[in-house]
Amino acid sequence: MSTLLIIVLVVAMGATAYVLVRGVMAMASGKVGNQEQQQQWMRKRVLYQAIAVFLAVAILMLAGGGR
Repeated sequence: MSTLLIIVLVVAMGATAYVLVRGVMAMASGKVGNQEQQQQWMRKRVLYQAIAVFLAVAILMLAGGGR
């Protein structure tokens, strides 16, 4: 079970990094035109980051055995 959580955590971390880099590159190149598109990139990053943090906490709780 924890192996599956670790794999999902790595995927969530990768998604967070991908969205962060893609959003920064789009903003730096000027391809993101309006404020709403910039906010969408930020919301996606925050969502993936929250999922990654939740999974990390779940893994730590399982590893601790409820102590």
